[in-house]
Amino acid sequence: MDSEKLNQYWDQLLDFTVAFAPKVLMALLSLWIGFWLVKRVLKVLDIALDKSGLGPEVQGFAQSFASVLLKAAVVLFAASFLGFEVSSIIGILAAASFAVAFALQGSMANFASGLMIMVFKPYRIGDMVEVNGKFGKVQDIKIFSTILSTPGMKTLIIPNGKITEDTITNFSEKGSTRLEINISMPYAESYPKVKQIILSNLSTIPYVLQDPAPQVGIETFDSHNVLLTVRPFVKPDDYWEATFETHRVLKQAFSQNNIKVAYSEGIEVGDIGA
Repeated sequence: MDSEKLNQYWDQLLDFTVAFAPKVLMALLSLWIGFWLVKRVLKVLDIALDKSGLGPEVQGFAQSFASVLLKAAVVLFAASFLGFEVSSIIGILAAASFAVAFALQGSMANFASGLMIMVFKPYRIGDMVEVNGKFGKVQDIKIFSTILSTPGMKTLIIPNGKITEDTITNFSEKGSTRLEINISMPYAESYPKVKQIILSNLSTIPYVLQDPAPQVGIETFDSHNVLLTVRPFVKPDDYWEATFETHRVLKQAFSQNNIKVAYSEGIEVGDIGA
């Protein structure tokens, strides 16, 4: 390659650089200014959403949605400085979005379900719920999923589509939830006596609410014992602490009052108490 061709290539490179460098600089400058403005706009939006009184789940959803739209607009604006036709880019993105949406139908269903959750509010952040067979406290509601924190300190990320297609149990909606505790009582034992022992000891448990009042009743007659159901009401946040404490207190009360239990081994004929 002779020096004349090298000079020719060098001149072409210089011409290209002189012609294209300002466009690149303008695109980079527009990106820097645009993202700075987006950050400011999102801060103003955050303040406006706080004053609007909307729930934190709606605020987070609106923030993330606005962030995506504004940043996409900045990128398109910067691309125009490089000579790209914005209308053509939008057309390509629309076609690509259709193809992606078709390939990711599950994600689109989760997105639609997220919108339904935001609009109808079957639960809010901080509520104790059971969704998709999982129990926990709602930590966050995102566009595609809901995040739960379980009593066992596990974080569950559940797709919104799975939630809206199944039963949603909100334990925080009424402000209280009911424990379901079964206790076996021998036939020879006095039911009124046992019931009174249970109710009097439930009143000593700080987690148990007195309004609604606890319920105690005979659920069924088994082959070896009478199955009692104990239903105290507690605050949703105290569910597991109340469950453990109720079992402990009732076991202690039965021991102190000499209430015996029936064992299933063998067959024994006994008396029936009151």
